[in-house]
Amino acid sequence: MGRIAHEKGPLTAIEVSRRTGVPLRLAAKVDPTDVAYYQEEVAPQMGSHVRFVGEITEDEKPTFYACARATLFPSDWPEPFGLVMIESLAAGTPVIALRRGSVPEVIEDGVTGFICDDVDEMVDAVGRIDEIDPEACRRGAARFSAERMCQGYVDVYRSLLSSSAGGSPLPAPRQALGQRLSPSTGEN
Repeated sequence: MGRIAHEKGPLTAIEVSRRTGVPLRLAAKVDPTDVAYYQEEVAPQMGSHVRFVGEITEDEKPTFYACARATLFPSDWPEPFGLVMIESLAAGTPVIALRRGSVPEVIEDGVTGFICDDVDEMVDAVGRIDEIDPEACRRGAARFSAERMCQGYVDVYRSLLSSSAGGSPLPAPRQALGQRLSPSTGEN
């Protein structure tokens, strides 16, 4: 999922598939700058165990993830967030990822997938994928919902404001959006 580029690790995914005998579906776009890499390095490595499906739409992603035993995330660069991991978890599909960038913040090793240090560990993780509960994956993805992220920001802002005000507590947040304060009393 994503794009075909050296740093995204498509050759690693193909190797894991080859070594485990588990079929691989590669869903990714090939940017114009990566066409030569795809044609010269990736495509020749694809055997009968690899199916390149190209780029898929947002509407197709949930089913694509849900039909997979696992999502391989072999990115070999410090991915700052890795939305692919969250989308996979939301579908109840565990993630097998290299320990790079945000992976340890997103994946709970042994609970929502496996965090691996190399290809050998990824191969071993494929054999253990049935240990992961799809509901645990969905709960893991819920940590990144818009509501949870917004509440996290509010909590940080309140903490900063509280500490800058000498520890004075702030009033409780309003229960509904759009409530207005009266200019004279500060009340609704």
